[in-house]
Amino acid sequence: MRLRGAGALVTGVLLLTACGPAPAEPDGAGGTPVRKAAEAPPLLPVPRGKGSDVPDDFNGDGHRDLVLNDLVKQQSHADDAGIGIVYGGGPRGLSPGSRQLISPARQGARTAGQLPAVFDAEAACDLDGDGFTDLVVSTDPPYDGQGQPPVPLQLLFGSPEGLTGRAVKLVIPARARAGKDWPDQPVCGDFDGDGARDLVVHASEQQLSYLRGPFTRKGAPKSAGAPLAAPGNVPVGPAADIDGDGADDLVVRAAESEGPSAVVLGGPAGPARTGVTLPSGVDVALGRFGMGEALDAAVGTPGGTALRYDLPAPTRATLPSPGTLLDTADFDGDGLSELISGGSSLRVFHGRTEGLSAAGPVTVAPPADGTTRVLAAGDFDGDGRDDLAVRTHRGETEDTVAVYPGAGTGLLAREPAVTFSTSGFLPS
Repeated sequence: MRLRGAGALVTGVLLLTACGPAPAEPDGAGGTPVRKAAEAPPLLPVPRGKGSDVPDDFNGDGHRDLVLNDLVKQQSHADDAGIGIVYGGGPRGLSPGSRQLISPARQGARTAGQLPAVFDAEAACDLDGDGFTDLVVSTDPPYDGQGQPPVPLQLLFGSPEGLTGRAVKLVIPARARAGKDWPDQPVCGDFDGDGARDLVVHASEQQLSYLRGPFTRKGAPKSAGAPLAAPGNVPVGPAADIDGDGADDLVVRAAESEGPSAVVLGGPAGPARTGVTLPSGVDVALGRFGMGEALDAAVGTPGGTALRYDLPAPTRATLPSPGTLLDTADFDGDGLSELISGGSSLRVFHGRTEGLSAAGPVTVAPPADGTTRVLAAGDFDGDGRDDLAVRTHRGETEDTVAVYPGAGTGLLAREPAVTFSTSGFLPS
């Protein structure tokens, strides 16, 4: 699981540049050129679900869905179209025909009578406990610079039909706020171990606002106390139970740029205890890279990847890697995590009993010419192995999204099972 900062729910930051001539751009059926908006796969109904505990399952049908920020535009420098959702359940996992465009004009909540102009997906979890994943989005509410700024976060609630209806503004009680910073950087997790999903957001000057779930459909938490002291200003997710006490923990970075970070441990009072400090780096990823009982940490640095096995024990190692930005997944379904490293190429290091293997990493070829980012790693086809979703940009108006299935041998399939363009979200 990669730990994401603001503005990066599933829009990853692992970059690579394809070399050589541009290959053909396949679509969701495979093998044919990517179609523009007018030629996109015909729209299909969103499958109706009954609720599930699958991550990122907004319609509750038991299939994981994919969230897309920064959709391609009809022309350069045009306004952001919004957020795209591709629903799962197709024969290869995702179904590009079952797609939905989330826009601030249609689904944003007004602040001081004004609709937001920006909608960016930030975090996803079932905040109201009804079996349908909800989406936390960031917006740009009007602010005159006086006093505390308004809360820029809004909630879209999942349902049997997916993300329907207008968003509601997240309620952060006055007692849970501090200073005059924007309350942002939302991270979902069960930080008190009671089974309900909570939210943590940045408050100000090394303080966190802890909002205890479940949340009402009006965006209010069950409770919220005074801000909690933190070792930095940037809480990042996804959260995970690092120490095995039943409550989720999270990593808090000192700043958005390269710097140190520390684990903040959850418990009955929420994320209130600072644990192990991690070395300075550009990115942090948590996973179970070996057979230890606790989670492990990987920190991306310009000189390589610093590893800390069995948190919070002090055992350390270093993995030679040109990538500073990291993600994790279990591509072969053996219960151990692979480390995805992005730099001049996208490489996957195999998790083994003795830890990550530096020998023979798998190199993932980009699906098209351009700059490729990791979107998400998760089990989209329901076979028990994680899959890898990547997106290749060619400027602001062309792209290719591809999903590579996890494999028992070789970690990832050589060819994607699903490909499409986000131009399909644009109006015809």
